[in-house]
Amino acid sequence: MKKFNIRKVLDGLTAVSSPSPSPQSGAKENDFIIPETIQSEHFQLCKTVRHGFPYQPSSMAFDPVQKILAIGTQSGALRLFGRPGVECYCQHESGAAVIQLQFLINEGALVSALADDSVHLWNLRQKRPAVLHSLKFNRERITFCHLPFQSKWLYIGTERGNIHIVNVESFTLSGYTIMWNKAIELSSKAHPGPVVHISDNPMDEGKLIIGFESGIVVLWDLKSKKADYRYTYDEAIHSVAWHHEGKQFICSHSDGTLTIWNIKSPAKPAQTITPHGKQPKDGKKPEPCKPILKVEYKTTRAGEPYMILSGGLSYDTVGRRPCLTVMHGKSTAVLEMDYPIVDFLTLCETPYPNDFQEPYAVVVLLEKDLVVIDLAQNGYPIFENPYPLTIHESPVTCCEYVADCPVDLIPALYSVGSRQKRQGYSKKEWPVSGGNWGQGTQSYPEIIITGHADGSVKFWDASAIMLQVLYKLKTAKVFEKARSKEEKPSTEIVDEDPFAIQLMSWCPDSRMLCVAGVSAHVIIYRFSKQEITTEVVQLLEVRLQYELNDLDSPEGGGYQTPAPPTPSTSPSPQTSGPQTHHSTSSNSSDGIRDNVPCLKVRNSPLKQSPGYQVELVVQLVWVSGEPPQQISSLAINSSYGLVVFGNTNGLAVVDYLQKTVLLNLSTVELYGSNDPYQRQPRSPRKSRQPSGGLCDINEGSATSEDRCKSPTSARMSRKLSLPTELKPDLVLLSVCPPRGAVPLDNRDNSFSRSRSSSVTSIDKEAREAITSFYFCETYSRKTDSTLTPALWVGTSLGTVLSISLSMPPAGEQRLLQPVIVSPSGTLIRLKGSIIRMAFLDATGSLLPPASELWYEPNAPANGEERERGRKRRPVSVSPSTSQELNEHQYAVVCSEKQAKVIALPSQNCIFKHNITETSFVLRADVVQSGSGICLTCFCANGHIMTLSLPGLRPLLDVNYLPLTDMRIARTFCFTNLGQAMYLCSPTEIQRITYSQDVCENLQEMLGELFTPVETPEAPNRGFFKGLFGGGAQSLDREELFGESGAGKASRSLAQHIPGPGGIEGMKGAASGIVGDLARARIALDERGQKLSEVEEKTAAMMASADSFSKHAHEMMLKCKDKKWYQF
Repeated sequence: MKKFNIRKVLDGLTAVSSPSPSPQSGAKENDFIIPETIQSEHFQLCKTVRHGFPYQPSSMAFDPVQKILAIGTQSGALRLFGRPGVECYCQHESGAAVIQLQFLINEGALVSALADDSVHLWNLRQKRPAVLHSLKFNRERITFCHLPFQSKWLYIGTERGNIHIVNVESFTLSGYTIMWNKAIELSSKAHPGPVVHISDNPMDEGKLIIGFESGIVVLWDLKSKKADYRYTYDEAIHSVAWHHEGKQFICSHSDGTLTIWNIKSPAKPAQTITPHGKQPKDGKKPEPCKPILKVEYKTTRAGEPYMILSGGLSYDTVGRRPCLTVMHGKSTAVLEMDYPIVDFLTLCETPYPNDFQEPYAVVVLLEKDLVVIDLAQNGYPIFENPYPLTIHESPVTCCEYVADCPVDLIPALYSVGSRQKRQGYSKKEWPVSGGNWGQGTQSYPEIIITGHADGSVKFWDASAIMLQVLYKLKTAKVFEKARSKEEKPSTEIVDEDPFAIQLMSWCPDSRMLCVAGVSAHVIIYRFSKQEITTEVVQLLEVRLQYELNDLDSPEGGGYQTPAPPTPSTSPSPQTSGPQTHHSTSSNSSDGIRDNVPCLKVRNSPLKQSPGYQVELVVQLVWVSGEPPQQISSLAINSSYGLVVFGNTNGLAVVDYLQKTVLLNLSTVELYGSNDPYQRQPRSPRKSRQPSGGLCDINEGSATSEDRCKSPTSARMSRKLSLPTELKPDLVLLSVCPPRGAVPLDNRDNSFSRSRSSSVTSIDKEAREAITSFYFCETYSRKTDSTLTPALWVGTSLGTVLSISLSMPPAGEQRLLQPVIVSPSGTLIRLKGSIIRMAFLDATGSLLPPASELWYEPNAPANGEERERGRKRRPVSVSPSTSQELNEHQYAVVCSEKQAKVIALPSQNCIFKHNITETSFVLRADVVQSGSGICLTCFCANGHIMTLSLPGLRPLLDVNYLPLTDMRIARTFCFTNLGQAMYLCSPTEIQRITYSQDVCENLQEMLGELFTPVETPEAPNRGFFKGLFGGGAQSLDREELFGESGAGKASRSLAQHIPGPGGIEGMKGAASGIVGDLARARIALDERGQKLSEVEEKTAAMMASADSFSKHAHEMMLKCKDKKWYQF
């Protein structure tokens, strides 16, 4: 066996995995030398991109020149959005909520204020933004920040009512402070409350308006360090906004009113408006409304100003959705939102606060959505959102990720998905358009499929680190919907979301899709580009039961092959196929539900649009009052035309071409007479308590809700009520050993279960769930010399069994002759539940299951396209060199605890590796990774590992993330070419890579957030304003706030923390001096650029001075001899 460097493996390796795989005794080590090209240096783990809506957003900012949007969240995350496809995610180390964001407009920097009273400066001029400086306040709580346009002095308001000033270049505090007791009247005894607003007068930078929560507003003169005016109102203030001319401002209050003030009339407001209040006729005050949380006041050159506000609805509008109100002249538009409003921003043509604002759009950040409203069009339509923010439209319940899929798939899905788009969007371009795309060369197609709680399935184009929705399939259309709670069928086994998707099996070559739902139903879909109407949805009902002694059941004994239905006698679609139970009794006289499915399939014609169309629905039925167990494993094979699914009772094989059930066996019957676990027969009507192995959260007596177990039944229980809201705890993880069972390690070694006297613990401990399947062409028996189709079955007790398949000839015979399926016994045993199986040929290359190429199913029956499409993708046969080797195939089997490589047909175990002793594997995949193939595993203790194949050498072991909730376990997927993903929050997909190549090229692939853009020219002051002292007044802030003018601030007030920023990307820290040189070069480039700009400006000034002197000379000559009265 090849030597490998154990030191590389042990870096960061905890004691979870044994250091090296062991060739099994009985197999000569030298017989199995397959050169493994893949080495540990090919692997490196890093996060690539995060997609989806920022979870629990808390604040927002927009750079009007760069056109970049920033959103902060309650967990300290920052998401930055540019043009579609330019997105970035960063995280504050402390994880505290982001309470406010402020761009340094057109500077490529952003200031964030956090709930832990820290302020941070982010550098956005690099592909992975980083913190340059931080300032942590010790004695004050931050409540509001304001950074004037083109200023380096940041105003920070606090809970105590004070204002501190920070230099954003050096991130040091100025000695200049505005204390609350100086700002308010000396006669006022009460504290004015926290600072809720700070902004400078648009026309005079030396005047600062300060809003206190209690209702006091102060106009502060920065130079004279005193208050010019104080404005008092008896309702709490939520926000303040200026008119651009600086003579008026507007306040929003907690009683739903807006007050407009003239700055020189502090006695009373110039105007009071209650936008949503009913005006009483007798001149009394209107009735109070809900608080107006924010108001913005934006002016236009050619018309009335806009007043935009959130909140303020009257209290009698119970059940009304949150609203944004747009008041423009005499018209008031109330725009209803789907979720509560977190914040909104009005986008304007100019960044200058002292110019006409010309608003053109409003960005509204909702709790679970981002909406942009077009102000320029009648009716205020919304823009179509180009970002992938609808992942959580319904909670995600499962995922699949396929890299390097057939190239025609994405165009095909896009063409059918583009017809599903809604109409009525704004015709304009999306207004957030900053940044540039990356220069990545990664060209292979990638698809992510998400299954959701409402039964929908979404296909996403995930190529080149972008994400775009391609197509959405609604599986619930197949079933009748209950119109009200009373109408809900009593047979349902879940309280809510009966259509939720649990498992998906997809064949990219044939485009066949199979989904299993929470109500023990399986739906098989074909892809078609043509619309059809299905008169009757084809249905099979399957009675999967566990009883050993119940001989009344028609499938009680063994398996049988049904007679194939001829076209004339094919089973009527709504009845069961030949193999299923023919009785249609639902509730027998004693009220026990029997032979009824959980959901009712619709019986009216179903119009099916182009895309995925229902081929067959399979439903498990109630058995003698016991509900069907949820499906724990699923597989489809397009070459054989078969679907197989299993649960804790057994498995069923369905021929979806002939619409028949070929095999319906309990797990015990699969073993035949040599069942290694001496199970006791049981009757179905015993106690319905779940097994002791299920540890519920409250550890109380578990109810019938916990009946349905997930594949790893000894360790996990699945809460049946799937979340309609974003509940994270869909599946509960229990680490305690099953009560009444031997501790896991003993049981694994002996492969037998102890029996306790308690009936309930026997009741389901003896049950063995089917946890995985693999269709293959292999040697089913040790004596075989030819490959035959087979189905391998893995169980929760670590057993792998084989079922041989005898397929009729392809073509017409396939639809007339039966497929013969026969269990052919146990092959191997491993510790823990079987998770993944795969096959390698004699050279160690991956053997994918046979598949059929896609053809248009609704084309004319004798069309050439159908015949052409019917060709199967052959399974590659081992090359002639394999004849010299003793074995022709290798099976890779991975369980929760260990991995084994089995040589076939001899069935010798040639390599074995114990992956983990103290934890268990949640997800394992056999993937193509650059130069070779490997086995990738994600463990419950957060470790991500890769093992070489077939030698099972450990190549990578990184303690990546602890399993904080079961959403990660349920959605983690590995795929080819070093890609992996999981749901890091209910609304976001995190993509990671374990490939060294991808890590190295990541910098190129990421988009640029900052692009050099000229700042627009400042508005002209006009001749008369300059002459008579109107227009904007500037202020030398440096002189006022700098150390020479204001002195030093108290050291104990805030602590400066230099950030790790400025080092580009992940490898910046490692490249050290190279990074320094690169940064120095960039600094020189920028300096050179600035110098050349200065030079150009100087030359332009000289030229203009020259022309001015010429004109002046000409004028002088003209006027020299004229008298004053001749002018």
